[in-house]
Amino acid sequence: MTCFVYVLGSHGKGGPRTYVGWTNDLERRLKAHNSGDGAKSTRGRLWLLLYTEAYTTKGEAMSREWHLKRDRKFRKKLSESVGLV
Repeated sequence: MTCFVYVLGSHGKGGPRTYVGWTNDLERRLKAHNSGDGAKSTRGRLWLLLYTEAYTTKGEAMSREWHLKRDRKFRKKLSESVGLV
């Protein structure tokens, strides 16, 4: 099973935001975030997929997700590259 780590970006009332997560179905997960069925912190915004990485195990994906959540410089650079900031 392929697992993906992803970074979403959004620009709303509170300014630009990013969200990092992992899934085994990117399309389904993005739809869930945009329909309000995703993580609580993503509700009420329109999210764009900014970045993905593929891994062969859930553990690898979860570890990378943990690291990306703490890499604010990387996430800010992603946001700037698509004009969210």
